[in-house]
Formats: sequence, structure tokens, C-alpha cells
Amino acid sequence: MVKLSAIQLSSAANVASNLAKIAELLAKITAEPTAAKKNSSSLGKQGDVIKESDQHLVVLPECCLYFGGKDSEQLTLAKKSAAENGLCLALGQLAKQFKVYLVAGTVPILTTSATKFTNSCCVFSPSGDLIGQYDKMHLFDVNVSDNTNRYCESHYTQAGKELSVVNTVFAKVGLSVCFDLRFPNLFQRLTKAGAEIITVPSAFTKVTGKAHWQILLQARAIENQVYIIAAGQEGVHENGRETWGHSMIINPWGEIEQSIATGEGFITVEYQKKSVTGIRQNMPLNSPLNN
Repeated sequence: MVKLSAIQLSSAANVASNLAKIAELLAKITAEPTAAKKNSSSLGKQGDVIKESDQHLVVLPECCLYFGGKDSEQLTLAKKSAAENGLCLALGQLAKQFKVYLVAGTVPILTTSATKFTNSCCVFSPSGDLIGQYDKMHLFDVNVSDNTNRYCESHYTQAGKELSVVNTVFAKVGLSVCFDLRFPNLFQRLTKAGAEIITVPSAFTKVTGKAHWQILLQARAIENQVYIIAAGQEGVHENGRETWGHSMIINPWGEIEQSIATGEGFITVEYQKKSVTGIRQNMPLNSPLNN
């Protein structure tokens, strides 16, 4: 049996407290015995019975270990982590401890110039090994009518240049991050590279999330015939930024199988590989005319 989970967080500008919260939620996800409660958003009332022999993919939100501070503080964190390898080491240990494939949202990783960092999604195996990394390609440089008003992610962040599809024992997993969701070509390229599941760790603003989040996620699932696992930040953060939450897992037919609107918590569904195969066979989209 293969389980897919998304964790929703309201991360603080404190690595230790965020790690503790993630560990708490991973313990609840993998605990026995707990029963899954569909569409429930309260912490500790969601989850499935997960045996150690089961395969489990868990997705964390964007900026899972540090959020709500200044962008310059992310650069400082990246420099500290580069010296100590602290962030990836801690996340790998969590994957190993709870025996899950962990798509660790994003963490700041220092570039060779040391003047910027990449907003990097790191994937760890159940043995704690780093098995994949994707550096966010599309940076959030926009004006939004909210408390922040102007976002300029590129000021401290260097855009990635390469796709990433990670092989697991049960599926190929394509990686994307937040603002990438508005660029369908990226998702199409991930699908052509073999992705059957695409993860979308995010920190969507409340304004743009309310307007576009769900419809974009469903569109990406339908047009690529993949599972979408979207894990979001939610709430009002220390710097006043408001994020939308509404984490959800969507099947290849575009149906929302589970979602959590507000608060911290998690959702879990059973992965149906036959669903991906069947939909693609019955409605082929990867033909010469569509390429």
C-alpha cells in the first residue's frame, strides 16, 4: 500500500520550533492506530494506519523550516546551513526516523557566489538519503493587494534552471514550487519526463490563493493526468504576510480527494497507480499532435 500525505504548516522564523512541529505531525501521520477522517482540519484527527512496510510520500510546504522573517534572514540561514549542512541533515533524519519519502518543501541553499540562495525542494528517502533536489525556477516578483503589497523573491533568490523528476520504488515524482503552478509548460515537461505524481509545496498569498489556487491545481492534474500533492503555508505570519493554506491532494481525473482549509494538520490518501495508467490509456494526451 502506498500513501500520499500533505502537511499544512504556519511556519515561524525559527528553525527549531518548525522542526519540532514537523516531527509532531509526522508522528501523528505514521502512528498506529489512527483512523483517517476525510475533510477534517483539526490537528491530530487525521491520518491513516501506516505500517512500517508501507511506502509513504509526505510533502511539506514551501519555506518549511523558516518563514515569516526577512528575506535577508533566509540568506543568513543559507550561509549558516552551508557551513554546518544543518537544514538538510535535520530533514534527512526526520525522513529516516519516520521511514517516509519526505519532499521537504523548500529550504534556502547558498549559491556558489554566496550572494544569493536557491529556494530548493529537497527529497529524502526513508533511509534519510538526499535523492533529489529542485531549485525553484519561477520567482515571485509581483504586486499583490495584501499586507505585503510588493514581493521581489529574486532580490535574494537565484532561479533554478533544471527540471527534477525523482524515482521512488512506487512512482516517478515531479517537483515544482508554488509560483511554478502558473506555468503549465513546466508541468507538461515533468509529465513527459515520466512524472506520475507532481508535488507543489507552496506559500500562496491569501489574495492569490483565494482567486486561483484550487482551479490551477485541478487544471494541472487534469491536463497532465497526474496526482497533485499541494502542501501550503497557512495563516498570518510574524512579518504580517498572509498565506492561503487549503492544502489538497488531487487525483488524475481532477477530483479533490482530501483537503484541509485552515490550521496546521495533514491529509492522506491511498495512491492508485492503476488510476494514472487507466486514465492515460482511455484518454491519450501524449500524441504527436499534442506535442
